[in-house]
Amino acid sequence: MTPPLLERRQQLLSPSYRLFYDEPLHLASGQGAWLTDVHGRRFLDAYNNVVPAGHCHPRIVSAIVAQTERLNTHTRYLHDTIVDYADALLATFPFPAQATFTCSGSEANDLAIRIARHVTGGDGLIITKNAYHGVTSTTAEISPSLGKSVNLGAHVRTVPAPAAGTDFAAGVSDAIADLQRHGIRPALLVVDTIFSSDGIFSDPAGFLVPAVKAIREAGGLFLADEVQPGFGRTGTHMWGFERHGIEPDMVSMGKPMGNGYPVAGLVCQPDVIQNFGASIRYFNTFGGNPVAMAAALATLRVIEDENLMENAHSVGTYLRTQLARHHGVEAVRGAGLFIGVELADGAIASRVVNEMRARGVLISSSGPTGNVLKIRPPLIFSHEQADILNDAVGAALDVIQTNGD
Repeated sequence: MTPPLLERRQQLLSPSYRLFYDEPLHLASGQGAWLTDVHGRRFLDAYNNVVPAGHCHPRIVSAIVAQTERLNTHTRYLHDTIVDYADALLATFPFPAQATFTCSGSEANDLAIRIARHVTGGDGLIITKNAYHGVTSTTAEISPSLGKSVNLGAHVRTVPAPAAGTDFAAGVSDAIADLQRHGIRPALLVVDTIFSSDGIFSDPAGFLVPAVKAIREAGGLFLADEVQPGFGRTGTHMWGFERHGIEPDMVSMGKPMGNGYPVAGLVCQPDVIQNFGASIRYFNTFGGNPVAMAAALATLRVIEDENLMENAHSVGTYLRTQLARHHGVEAVRGAGLFIGVELADGAIASRVVNEMRARGVLISSSGPTGNVLKIRPPLIFSHEQADILNDAVGAALDVIQTNGD
């Protein structure tokens, strides 16, 4: 990035914005799993899960352009595409449900909290200790990963992430008891089913079952936040909650839903949404608009037609095996193409991320101390691209270890 542009950005944009990498990227284009900067250098994208079908997939781009040329309004008019998409989306769920569409995952989670409070009469929310669920006022209060400057609500309780040796359900039960002790009725347990901000925890499959049972016995509901693990990323199932054999009361989704086009939604079991919907109007000017629905429908069809979930399973299994062989890697976790590589500390992980950027491979880090490499490439990722990524991880670790760290 040229200094003048960086200076203009700092002058004109809010200081709340952040840039990736010690040397920021100035990108010009993208295609498939590759991004190209303004100097013509290509970077392998192993971070942007908002494009499961890869950057600028021609089928999805065509659907967006075609609908933009015809009509773009809102959900108060009849339109075929929103119904067609809802039909296709809900067909991927293992239980009957109904959909509400929003613009972002934050909005979807915000709506879920409103519904839970209406249905249960409670106010208490339970989340993991380093969760991220959004940036609205309500969802920021359940997103401790935003930092200590963002206060959690008095009605919020945190529980430890399901790291090895911990009993996740016991933590949830303790949080329920603490809410009740303070006269707060539990309303909702919110879980990102891959625990991406907590450091990525996927196994053993099924560990969420007793936690969900505990919140329901306390009169609350369970929201599966599938904004990051959803749409086939975990490889064996379309949704992360399916790996655990549970049926959430509500499921939120966003990021990969439109392959980069802003679209999100909330899926609810009918008995959860019925009373809320009958008594409270929900309208979102841009949520569910025809162009967003065209993007989402085309994305879902590409995921299905190009067998991207199966590819995520195959390539992800291969990549996790390769990554575990590097000296300095303490653990490799994940499912499909959502992978966490645990290193000794956050300083090392930060150096690996920046060393890899220098080698043309883009990833990020996660976890309370930032010591987990977060790898979540487009679902079109190939075995050959996995090798490029794996070699870059190894080279970055070698450089750091050679320098005596």
